Amino acid sequence: MPVFPKSETLELLEGGAALFPALIGAFDAARRWIQLETYIFDFHGAGAEVADALIRAARRGVAVQVLVDAVGTDPLPSQWHEKLSEAGVQWWVYSPMASSLGLLVPERWRRLHRKLCVVDQRIVFCGGINVLDDFFDPNHGHLEAPRFDFAVAVTGPLAAEAADAMALLWWRVQAGYSARQRHLNDAWEKFKAAGYGGRTDTDLLAQPAVSGADLPPGASRPKAALVLRDNLRNRHSIERAYRKAIGRARREVIISNAYFLPGGKLRRALMKAARRGVRVTLLLQGKYEYFMQYHAARPVYGALLAAGVEIHEYSTSFLHAKVAVVDGHWATVGSSNLDPLSLLLAREANIVVEDRVFAGELSARLHDAVAHHGVRIDPAAYNQRPLGRRIQGWLAYALMRLALMLTGQRY
Repeated sequence: MPVFPKSETLELLEGGAALFPALIGAFDAARRWIQLETYIFDFHGAGAEVADALIRAARRGVAVQVLVDAVGTDPLPSQWHEKLSEAGVQWWVYSPMASSLGLLVPERWRRLHRKLCVVDQRIVFCGGINVLDDFFDPNHGHLEAPRFDFAVAVTGPLAAEAADAMALLWWRVQAGYSARQRHLNDAWEKFKAAGYGGRTDTDLLAQPAVSGADLPPGASRPKAALVLRDNLRNRHSIERAYRKAIGRARREVIISNAYFLPGGKLRRALMKAARRGVRVTLLLQGKYEYFMQYHAARPVYGALLAAGVEIHEYSTSFLHAKVAVVDGHWATVGSSNLDPLSLLLAREANIVVEDRVFAGELSARLHDAVAHHGVRIDPAAYNQRPLGRRIQGWLAYALMRLALMLTGQRY
């Protein structure tokens, strides 16, 4: 059975209001090495404070490596480019495009969506939170209420494992290597030779993406595993972890997910759980953000509601969380939405936790959000929704399926 490393500490962080001070504190205490990956790095408000902390660390000799996605993150403003460069912050862009026309090429739809940070191979932060102020949205400006999202901070062996994975991707992007394993091994050897080496006796490429996600239910000690999704060997790793946990559920499944359009296997797992008496609660995006993600989810509501699944839409602000709790002991926090763009096209990272205290805290926060910020979808009202809404839903769903066909993916 795969090893599920014991964690020294495990901390749930809600929103940037909790994550960013924790990040800044870790950066200010860093001695050797900071690795940061994010889809969006924005310099408004709290984002600027995070950037300043990275600069402080680099100025005192810490190796600072930042990898951002070319689509999610705008080009560096000139003043920040100068400040980061002068301090020695290494800033690289994942899959850059010469122009916006690059998005017309399906291969370019595969993006870096991980939100990972490791400091000194000692602590790893993972979740759905971009380096983006809670009260600011690049498309909508100032928000009246903070974005609803989570991250987790873990110290212990998992940090070294995450550092290895991030180092491999860093060297691949920096050197422009192909995805072939031989080139990735070359990148890892260069990484070790540069003096950053972590667990030099470990061949990461031979390790499963889920190190311990198969741990039997009921384990008593806090444990955490890193679950990575890529476009090669581990395309279904995160969805598989969800399905296994839901398949074992006996009492309750509660999921909060921003962009929800699960494939047939995951939908059936949720419906089977509800039909065997498990209380299945979904807290989903209630505010309009993007046409395809918002409307494409609605056509799948019907079968879920008919099976007894409760669906609530978060109404107070934008919901950006990608978290779940099963039976009060299994939990996951990460960057992967339960839609095909995340599950099939984006590089993602989730942490799976087996711990009743952590799972209980996350469950309590989700139930509070359902009770105070959710609007429950009534099955009768859903079945009587206007024709225009139905057409929007099926159009968005068809566009999503078409996009997947163009990339050669099956869902």
